[in-house]
Amino acid sequence: MSILKNYINGKWVDSVSGKTSDNINPANKNKVICQVQASVVEDANAAVEAASSAFDSWRKTSIPERAALLFRVIERMREREDEFARTITLENGKTLRESHTEFASAIKEAEYQIGQGRRLGGMQVPSEQRGVMCYLTRQPLGVATLITPWNFPLNVACRKMFPALIAGNTCVVKPADFTPMSVWLLFQVMDEIGLPAGVVNYVTGRGSIIGDTLTCHPKVKAVSFTGSTEVGIGIAQNLAGRQTKFQLEMGGKNPLVVLADADIEKATDAAIIGAFSCSGQWCTSTSRVIVEAEVYDAFLEMLIDKTSKITVGNGQDESSRMGPVAGPKQYETVLNYIAIGKSENARLCAGGSAITDGDFAKGFFIKPTIFAEVTSDMRIAREEIFGPVLSVMKANDFEDAISIANNTVYGLASSIYTKDLSKAQRFVEESEAGLCHVNMPTAWKEPQLEFGGIKDSGRGLPEAGETGAEFFTDMKAVYICR
Repeated sequence: MSILKNYINGKWVDSVSGKTSDNINPANKNKVICQVQASVVEDANAAVEAASSAFDSWRKTSIPERAALLFRVIERMREREDEFARTITLENGKTLRESHTEFASAIKEAEYQIGQGRRLGGMQVPSEQRGVMCYLTRQPLGVATLITPWNFPLNVACRKMFPALIAGNTCVVKPADFTPMSVWLLFQVMDEIGLPAGVVNYVTGRGSIIGDTLTCHPKVKAVSFTGSTEVGIGIAQNLAGRQTKFQLEMGGKNPLVVLADADIEKATDAAIIGAFSCSGQWCTSTSRVIVEAEVYDAFLEMLIDKTSKITVGNGQDESSRMGPVAGPKQYETVLNYIAIGKSENARLCAGGSAITDGDFAKGFFIKPTIFAEVTSDMRIAREEIFGPVLSVMKANDFEDAISIANNTVYGLASSIYTKDLSKAQRFVEESEAGLCHVNMPTAWKEPQLEFGGIKDSGRGLPEAGETGAEFFTDMKAVYICR
């Protein structure tokens, strides 16, 4: 069995603790994939110090030189796509098809941010004084701590790391406990192509042990976090009295609104993609479908029929269309919410239980679940479940649908299906979400647009798009008199 090491100052090293933890396969909880370092504060400090020492040299490396190195990373990643995809499936549980999709998305994020970083600059503006030239320029911040989630371990790591690096920052990356190997593979590639020692560093371990050090260390100048709202708000509170930039991409309770004039076939497809792809474990997943009363019954009937045809199985089996949830904690959480939905008298229309027959008993498999007749006061309509559970809600009309959609503390993604351009435009204007879609699934995103939520779904400058690298810089105003 392989034992993954930390990567600090250009070397693979054991944790000071001398301890490791198991990384298990969610499709077979009896199978340990590998062991990873149980890092402690001393390891986190060493990683930050290494990144700090490397910063001055890296920031003075020209952007074209940085870009050339980072494009070599992408080239090497492409050569190992199958290995990346298999690893994501092995430790996360998603299907191989979904893992290949994540890999392709990660490459797109990386390529866009390298290109955007090469254009990163300020602007020249006229001075009120004769003989004076004024301009703005951007400068890197220093050490950036990047905390990545388990649901898209490679994609989010690339979305954070490449803009930070092209902007001239050095990084410490802490992957999620469930999925350390996907990021470890990325660091293998970076080590092979010869990124300077200390520019990138990788430490595994419990956030409760090393999280405060990685976020509150005085040499850390930026923190980029993707994860739960509870942990994200805790990071914001810890950094409130510090001059540390932070961006938080947190939870969601994303609505898909279906109006009476919508193409029901396409709307049900979008609901299934959003609710059950990656076992519903993505922040932009569809967790609530709000359907106008006139087409509610027809929509629900079609949705149930299509959901019944989803093949659940081991993600390594190419016939599977939905894999297990990512681990025991998530498994218990999702099953608990299913029990809550039943106790709240929501009507269970599909799924509603774990799958425990035969080999399924070895893993964390849950049937794709649909609750109908869900109302806004129910917990399954208010709280983030992060699993294959979809709530279908009835709206009296368009106004009621918008009201229900916005009746949440979250504000990450939303979508509407309609043929009425006027109502679509109103929805875009009034939807309280950072990402808004018309006749598209809630989960759709592209790297050239910013990615981030409002309300309890996000805080700080969004990721991706033009602000991807901007977050990792400060703006400096320059005045030159001849």
